[in-house]
Amino acid sequence: MREIQISTGSRTEMIDITSQVQESVDLKGLESGIVIVYCPHTTGAITINEGADPAVKRDILSVMNHIIPWEHDYRHAEGNSPAHIKTSLFGESVTAIVESGRLCLGTWQKIFFCEFDGPRRRRVWIKTIAG
Repeated sequence: MREIQISTGSRTEMIDITSQVQESVDLKGLESGIVIVYCPHTTGAITINEGADPAVKRDILSVMNHIIPWEHDYRHAEGNSPAHIKTSLFGESVTAIVESGRLCLGTWQKIFFCEFDGPRRRRVWIKTIAG
């Protein structure tokens, strides 16, 4: 397993980590198998979505912040319930196929770390499995 560090700069953002995931595949010499990308934080998530047009990330975050606002009658004492809810909706991990040493992603797809309670220093774990 490989761990990467991510420093986020705002309360909510999506950071493209595709190159770091591919680097993990390269370092392991994985030719065929899968890679699991996992976030061990309860207010951060992992997703695969379009990475070509930055407006997609903006739209996703804008709608999520609208649907799950920071101001509401939340009961969680730490004050970051919206981040926990968003993380639950996105999920803590993704799995991608690897063939010929390359991530098998669609033309426009990228792997993103999603920050919902930043800015913070985060960890992401990457596990490659041959197969």
